[in-house]
Amino acid sequence: MAVTTSSASAQSERQALVKACVSRDWSKAIRILNSLLSQACTVQDICNRAFCYSKLELHKHVIKDCEKALELDPYNIQIYILKGHALAALGKGYDALQTWKQAYASVLDQSVDLKQLLELQDLLANSKDDSSVVSDGQIAESPKDPPSSMTSSSNSTCKSPVKTVEREKPLQRENAVASQLTQKTRSISLDLRLSRGIAQVNDGNYDQAIAIFNQILRDNPSSSEALIGRGTAYAFQRKLDIAIADFSKAILSNPTTGEAWKRRGQARAALGESLEAVKDLTKALEFDPNSSDILHERGMVFFKSKDYIDAVADLDTCVRLDKDNKSAYSYMGLALVSVGEYKRAFEAHEKALQLDPNFKEGWCHMAQSYQELAEAEKAVECLQRALSIDRRFVNAYRLLGLLKHGLGDHKGAIRELSAGLEFDKLNLECLYLRASSHHAIGEYANAMKDYDAVVNMDIDSQEKFVLQCLAFYQRELALYAASRANVNYKWFNLDDDIHPMFKEAWCKRLHPKGVCEVVVRQPPLRESLKKGRVKQQDFIMTKPKKLLLETADRIGKKIQYYCPGFLHNKRQHRMAGLAAIEVAQKVSSTWQALRKTLISRSKSEAKGGKRSKKKERNNVISENRGGVCCSTSSSSDTSSSCNCHEEKSSSERFTLSWEDVYAIAVKWRQVSEPCDPVVWVNKLSEEFNTGFGSHTPMILGQAKIVRYHPNFDRAFAITKNLMLERKEVYNAANNLVDLSNPAKLEAIEAARSCCDLFGTVNEDFWIVTPCYSTAFEGKSLEGTRLTMQKKGENGFDFSIRTPCTRPRWAEYEAEMAAAWEALCEAYCGEVYGSTDIGRLEKVQECILRLSFYWYNFMPLVRGTAAVGFIVLLGLLLAANIECIGNIPERLQVDWEAILSPELKTFMQAVQPWLSPSLKLDTSWQTLPNVSTTFVTTGSVIAALSSYD
Repeated sequence: MAVTTSSASAQSERQALVKACVSRDWSKAIRILNSLLSQACTVQDICNRAFCYSKLELHKHVIKDCEKALELDPYNIQIYILKGHALAALGKGYDALQTWKQAYASVLDQSVDLKQLLELQDLLANSKDDSSVVSDGQIAESPKDPPSSMTSSSNSTCKSPVKTVEREKPLQRENAVASQLTQKTRSISLDLRLSRGIAQVNDGNYDQAIAIFNQILRDNPSSSEALIGRGTAYAFQRKLDIAIADFSKAILSNPTTGEAWKRRGQARAALGESLEAVKDLTKALEFDPNSSDILHERGMVFFKSKDYIDAVADLDTCVRLDKDNKSAYSYMGLALVSVGEYKRAFEAHEKALQLDPNFKEGWCHMAQSYQELAEAEKAVECLQRALSIDRRFVNAYRLLGLLKHGLGDHKGAIRELSAGLEFDKLNLECLYLRASSHHAIGEYANAMKDYDAVVNMDIDSQEKFVLQCLAFYQRELALYAASRANVNYKWFNLDDDIHPMFKEAWCKRLHPKGVCEVVVRQPPLRESLKKGRVKQQDFIMTKPKKLLLETADRIGKKIQYYCPGFLHNKRQHRMAGLAAIEVAQKVSSTWQALRKTLISRSKSEAKGGKRSKKKERNNVISENRGGVCCSTSSSSDTSSSCNCHEEKSSSERFTLSWEDVYAIAVKWRQVSEPCDPVVWVNKLSEEFNTGFGSHTPMILGQAKIVRYHPNFDRAFAITKNLMLERKEVYNAANNLVDLSNPAKLEAIEAARSCCDLFGTVNEDFWIVTPCYSTAFEGKSLEGTRLTMQKKGENGFDFSIRTPCTRPRWAEYEAEMAAAWEALCEAYCGEVYGSTDIGRLEKVQECILRLSFYWYNFMPLVRGTAAVGFIVLLGLLLAANIECIGNIPERLQVDWEAILSPELKTFMQAVQPWLSPSLKLDTSWQTLPNVSTTFVTTGSVIAALSSYD
């Protein structure tokens, strides 16, 4: 069995050797030959290695191998030929000639390869024709030339022109040979110096290599080989601009030098100049179309510039030419995940790791793909495998920290990120992620240190600049949270306390300069911590806390989407459970007060008659419409509204508006993950007028967004149907584009892809979905904007965008107020407190109605989906109904609402699985009050951060 395995391995290496030679990858060929020679030393393999060394101009290695081979086979003509050429290249012409003569003499009486023997004769003949005998660049005296005295005596009586010419001929011939040999000597010297420079680059001695190439270029300023060598050394030193200048000079000197195009493409790619890099690498491929190395390099550039289709094409061609290229397989796996070809992606990842089980980067790439699909356990296994190979591998720690952060394990994330920072203290991504983790669990001093380190760091890429901007904003938010940590949770009010311009810049990830000129900065940490900090007693687990947290964990898990890309975040589950319970408790109190008011007034109505009854009933319900009298908004248009709270009785002061109800969940969502911009759009300043809102892509360039692409087919069909129905769309400037031409309508009907559909308009466009009102018969609200934008040559953004303009906001406020009123009326009437779930069907429908318009409204920059389902669970609980089932696999409740034109369609999609999952439950009423159990902001943060 061992022999068979060894034989198979050798056969595989032989195949790899052939491929390396075909692709001119001589260094790889030498490594393979070294492996083969370590297993069995054969003359042919030694000769092959000498040949590869000769291609790299490593002539001393050629001579060494040839001498070793001659010890084993002294009659092998090929060895003598190779050795002679190497000697000649080193300027040892005489030794080269002697080697070939020795070979000729030793093999004449042997059975040899006649073709090689003739080649040897040609070498000897050419050497004699050139200069008879050459020794280290000197001219030997020719025996064919007669002595000068003999020539003089024979021509003493007749001065013939011919004779004169004959006397001068030996001297002319000698000068010509000397000139020719001088040129050869210079050429050999240049080759030798180039070889030395290349060897220094290969050994990592870049300064010495540059010095050698500088000497060459002083004598030969246009030497493309020296320019490429020096440019390569500069590139390794990250002096990329200087390297590009050298490669450009080499191209000017010799435009057909494919190596110069390739090297310049690599340097431009390293600078992030993707378009220029692709052009250079494409030119290099013209000179070497089957170069797996260039295809791999260009595929990597395509991948990093998010041109995943071309990346897959290049990397796939690369592995066909070089089946042992593990890096190409691994990056092809990442690219295939981005375009949604998951099966092929993991086949590529597995192939990379079959080629090299110790390929740590490959394990990390596979982990990234698993994490993209939210397969956390498999991702962790891959990352642990990478760290078992190299415990100093910082990227593995970074990915582990990112994964644990996504799972809600912020303390675990801090441990992993800190381990990685032990080996790379200036890793910006690790510092930023650790800062946000400290921030989330209330460790503000540590968060400030990491945020400051990120903000003050020198950066070299756009991605790092974005993180640096976010670190600035989140540093300010951490200071705000610190100042509220030990005060009552009700005083934590991000939307009203933080300047609108600051929030806008945070949401848009803008440079902080403009913000700093307008917005007053938060006080320093020391001053903030004087007001309060998360105290140790906040983490002490009391019986009421334990009971609430156990119930919250059970309820909160029901918000989980069982779709690719959605990690099971235990912190978010707990947040959702606590928020749902608080919603239930506060809504229940409101409904109880309303019920008492209704009963009280119904008695007085019996005395006052029917007219009075109708008037009073409308007055009670109107207090719950969620209009300006009850709004939590502090905007100027609501501040002048009537102060109706002063006129209410004590029981009515607990009345909530629809916005108050959702604000409970919004605040919990803000505290649970403070680095997510979960803010009300109407609390942003001028952006509210220009339509800033949420943006959710299904396709981004060429990437199929794993979370939302499952909704693509349905959204694409709706877009087509609306275009055919309305025969017009809006362009990016919000101007109408006419589509009534029959040919265009046929093209729309036939469209099967984003490219097809975009081609019918030939510019970026959007079309709005309808959302039919329930409160106002015949009225259609503006739903979401299905938007298509061209990105690059082969990419498109296809997304839903929901701008919140003032008119749209006003329409949805009215719709939400009516839906909230209908819910209050449905529950506070005859079915109040019912223990018959069948009688609560109308209440369930009213809750779904409120949720439907909330999802279509989308009033938050981020977090609308989670907040919507949390409130749905809380309202059901307030009606003594608990949802015990999970959301079905591959179903996203918010998308069902967004892509449904009317409430009926949404309910038909949701009720078949929701209704059987509901059960009557009044046990939640015995739970401790959330607001009085977790009084301070610090205690809320502690509750979300305690999992022991």
